Amino acid sequence: MTKWDKEYIKLCKKILKDGVEVENRTGTNTIKIPSYHLKFDLQKEFPVLTTKQLYFRQAILEMLWIYQAQSNDVRWLQERNVHIWDEWQIDKNGLWKATQVILENKKLVKKDIVREFDKKYAYTIGTAYGYIVNKFKLIDKLIDTIKNNPNDRRMVLSLWQDDYLSTAVLPSCVWSSEWDVTDGKLNLWVHQRSCDVPLGLPFNITQYAVLLNLIAHVCDLKPGTIDWSIKDAHIYVNQIEGIKEQIRRFEALPDIKAPTLWINPNINDFYKFDNSKDCNDIKIIGYDHYGPIKFEISQ
Repeated sequence: MTKWDKEYIKLCKKILKDGVEVENRTGTNTIKIPSYHLKFDLQKEFPVLTTKQLYFRQAILEMLWIYQAQSNDVRWLQERNVHIWDEWQIDKNGLWKATQVILENKKLVKKDIVREFDKKYAYTIGTAYGYIVNKFKLIDKLIDTIKNNPNDRRMVLSLWQDDYLSTAVLPSCVWSSEWDVTDGKLNLWVHQRSCDVPLGLPFNITQYAVLLNLIAHVCDLKPGTIDWSIKDAHIYVNQIEGIKEQIRRFEALPDIKAPTLWINPNINDFYKFDNSKDCNDIKIIGYDHYGPIKFEISQ
C-alpha cells in the first residue's frame, strides 16, 4: 500500500486500541484520542488512500469552493453534483434544523434543534470557511507574500474568527494553516481541531495536498512537506466496522502504487484553474483502489 495508507491504518489502529469512548453534540458516541501528528513529503508521494476509494472530484471541488470561489453558498457545490454540505445548509427561511445533544441543566440531552439565521444566509453554511477566506482576502495575501516576501514568518491563514462563530452553522474543523518557503519548496503546517478520521481526514489530506501543489505551481515553487496536527482524532461508533474492513484490506490485499497529481501547466493564476463539475485542470493519474466503504455522517 502507499505510505499514506500505512500511516492512516496506524492511526486507526491506535484509536481503536487506546481511544476513549465519549459523548458529543451529534448523539453518536466517538472513540477518541486527544492528539496526533502526521507528516507528508509531496516530493515522495501524493497522498490518496487506496484501501478505500476517495472521491477525488468532490474533494477538490470542495477545496476550490472554499479557497478559490471563496463561497459559503451550498448551491455552488450542488450545481456540480457535490453534496458534502447539504445537511448543514440553512433553508430559504433562514432556519437550520438538526437533532443534536445539548447541555441542559448540566446534563447532555438529545433534542431536535432549530437555529435561526438572518435570511441573507439562506442556502449557505453561514459565516464559515469560504466566507472567512473572502472577507479577509486570505488567499490573495498569501500568494502575494509568497511571491514578494518568501522569507516572511507570518504566512498564516486562520478560518477561526471569533466574531463570526455565532453565525456559522459549523465552525471550521480544519481551521488554520501556516506556510513557508524553504530552499525553493513551499511547505505547509495544518491544524485540525476535530477530526472525523473515517470520513473527513482522507478528504482533508488530499485537498490540502492539492492546494499546496496549486499555490506552489502559480508561485514557481516546488511542493514540499505538509505537517498535519490533529486535536481530537476520533472514529464514530457506527463507523467501527467500516474501519475494521479497511484494516483487513490493508493487511490482506496486495500493494497498490500511489497515484500522481496532474496540474494544467498552462495555468499560472490560482483563480483560473477550472472549477466546473469536470475540474479539467486538476487530475489524479493512475489511481487504483480497493473500492468504497460506506461511513455514516454525524451532524
